[in-house]
Amino acid sequence: MDEEDRPRPKGDAASLLAKEDLSPYSQNELQERIALLEAEIARVDKHRLKAAAHRSAADALFGSPKS
Repeated sequence: MDEEDRPRPKGDAASLLAKEDLSPYSQNELQERIALLEAEIARVDKHRLKAAAHRSAADALFGSPKS
């Protein structure tokens, strides 16, 4: 089973955040939260692109894996 085919763990950070009640937060706190989440998205996307480039380089060197 490929890595991307695996189901995401139910207790991962994104799942926990999605369940959190946002009603106690002020508008300023929500804006700060959005900024932190956008920074985290950028960090994850940067890592994803780095991993994709690494995979492409390995495929070019060793050949693509057979399906």
